[in-house]
Amino acid sequence: MASNPRAGGSKKGPTKGSGGKNKRSLQGRGPTPKAEDRVYHKAHKTAAAKKASSANQARRRKKENGPNMVAGRNSVLEALREDVPATAMYVAGRIDSDDRVREAITLATKRGISMLEASKPDLDRLTDDAIHQGIALQIPPYDYAEPRDLLEVAADRAEAPLLVALDGITDPRNLGAIVRSAAAFGGHGVIIPERRAASMTAAAWKTSAGAAARIKVAQVVNLARAIDELKKQNVFVVGLDMDGDVELPELTFSRDPLCIVVGSEGKGISRLIADKCDQIVSIPIAATTESLNAGIAAAVSLYEVARTRRG
Repeated sequence: MASNPRAGGSKKGPTKGSGGKNKRSLQGRGPTPKAEDRVYHKAHKTAAAKKASSANQARRRKKENGPNMVAGRNSVLEALREDVPATAMYVAGRIDSDDRVREAITLATKRGISMLEASKPDLDRLTDDAIHQGIALQIPPYDYAEPRDLLEVAADRAEAPLLVALDGITDPRNLGAIVRSAAAFGGHGVIIPERRAASMTAAAWKTSAGAAARIKVAQVVNLARAIDELKKQNVFVVGLDMDGDVELPELTFSRDPLCIVVGSEGKGISRLIADKCDQIVSIPIAATTESLNAGIAAAVSLYEVARTRRG
């Protein structure tokens, strides 16, 4: 029996082609995508995390540089009583009015603050879902000074500059208390860093008890660089620390142009800033006390300097 050339294992003669149907599969797929563009790659997750972090930082900076909202009946009333600057007060349309709301409306009217009616969803959005109780106060962004402005204040008064610089202070109430102490003891201004630090929010304004309207606060991008500039202007810089070179009563720079650096209660001043100080000073306290609150430490130091200058 003759073999069938079309059947079985070996085929002879022309065979059917693809007719161009598989032409696309033979083409190259282009260069390999970058690692960060491949969703399954670790580099893509890292890039996405960095992008999200940058977006969060941008939102945080926008919030810090924009209007600050005080929410809640007690908080709004206290802010108005302390003459915290405000541009508008938002009140719910059908608010259950009480003595606090009535007094807040009276104070806002006397100060010429715009009063706007707002719905609950609007108040939720304006206050970032804080407990607003139907009322919120809008605080304008703080107008920060430059360190040279603080020196000019001292020059205008024909006084030796007395400044306070804050390193790592993140609680706005501590900032407000230090501003208040600076005003009480003849200080000419407070310097704060731009990042990882408390800023002049409504909480700082309230704690300053009105002193923020009389004492300038300067905000700097780099605190270490700002200290270098102060030293070029013949300002002595002393840092407060438990392990100081000398105790506060022995401070020799009290009558000179002076900047007192105050660190956080937990970590104190950073190593970089400490290295730039002309002297590290400690406040003598009882052995049973671990440390002083930053606001109290600043107040004690400012008082001692003021006492020496008057003597």
